[in-house]
Amino acid sequence: MEYTNLTERDLATVWHPYTQMKTAKPPIPIVRGEGACLIDHTGKSYIDAVSSWWVNIHGHAHPHIAQKVAKQLMVLEHAIFAGFTHPVAVELAEGLLKILPPNQGKIFYSDNGSTAVEVALKMCFQYWQDRGQQRQKVLVFNNSYHGDTFGAMAVSARSAFTAAFESMLFDVVYVDTPNKHNIAEIKALLAERNKDLASFIYEPLIQGSGGMLMYEAEYLDELIGECRKYGIFAIADEVMTGFGRTGRLFASEYMVNQPDIVCLSKGLTGGTMALGVTSCTDFIYNAFLSDDKYKTLFHGHSFTANPVACSAALASLDLTIMPETMTNIKRIEASHKRFGDYIRKHPKLKDVRQTGTIIAFEWNTGEDTSYFSGLRDRLYEYFLEEGIILRPLGNIIYILAPYCISDEQLEYVYSRIEKALDLF
Repeated sequence: MEYTNLTERDLATVWHPYTQMKTAKPPIPIVRGEGACLIDHTGKSYIDAVSSWWVNIHGHAHPHIAQKVAKQLMVLEHAIFAGFTHPVAVELAEGLLKILPPNQGKIFYSDNGSTAVEVALKMCFQYWQDRGQQRQKVLVFNNSYHGDTFGAMAVSARSAFTAAFESMLFDVVYVDTPNKHNIAEIKALLAERNKDLASFIYEPLIQGSGGMLMYEAEYLDELIGECRKYGIFAIADEVMTGFGRTGRLFASEYMVNQPDIVCLSKGLTGGTMALGVTSCTDFIYNAFLSDDKYKTLFHGHSFTANPVACSAALASLDLTIMPETMTNIKRIEASHKRFGDYIRKHPKLKDVRQTGTIIAFEWNTGEDTSYFSGLRDRLYEYFLEEGIILRPLGNIIYILAPYCISDEQLEYVYSRIEKALDLF
């Protein structure tokens, strides 16, 4: 196949995400994936150390997922999901409910992480409206990110991602992530504002796009419990943290108090297809059962529960629950810890933080973390030259690799990070 003019054809026709097209360098044509690597049109291999935006948890072109998808394509590629169902949607819902927090009772399908969040918010807002209570506020953490659709932007931190749309976003109540110093203050706020609050949405343990900011399970657990006292629904945005990223299948497993709603995407299909899931308790589901059709949850997508995407998710779930996968997760976790402990005191590092298979290195630039840090582009280009895809969040480098990454590949990534600290 001819790939020589792929970049030019792309630039003539495509608008890329999160990219200033005037100043960005031409995109690199990727023509093949294998395990933890992507291969470009020249044959150069790149270790995909960010799992292509955190989705390819089992690596690229995994044969088990490919076989399941190919088989499904020969049986049923799509079917309307209003008034109909199909085997893989039911099987996936059953499989997910077996591994999600035990209080989860129903699965609602959508297309991606942002829409999974939209569904969760609509569930909560409509629940209170149907009861004649004007609970129209959401408790949100500073530095949070929940997606790029309007509801998801509204419950995210105000930033460059939301600036152009700020006047169109609904107001929320912001607090810092909880710790021993501020948990009493947050509880006092809940006591004062609980009649206004419909829900509390959070990225459990790790705020991803905010800079891989990590916080303790103990105080999040306490906060979820406090929300439950006031009937404030807890929404766990596990789009990034789900399916083993934190060292357990879900970050919520680190807490005693479980969420009322869970949002999933990214690793759900192993990065093979677009799919989103919003799970909820039977209590929330049952609240929408009514002879009054106005109490229907009016939300849907043309591709809701797409059979091919569901088959990819089922195949990914097969791999996720294999003992070998958890062994790999623990291997990566231990490897990160060793390197983190070794490099932690480097004079150019402001911080090294790790949870499970996620490790982040914050360069000390003398400034706060910034998505527009000038260091970002230099680091990004350096790692590409070295055959590694690491997409810095400003002055923060993080590794969020597929579970199939080898020890040798990890050591190579570590060595290039160490070299980058000497160069930049």
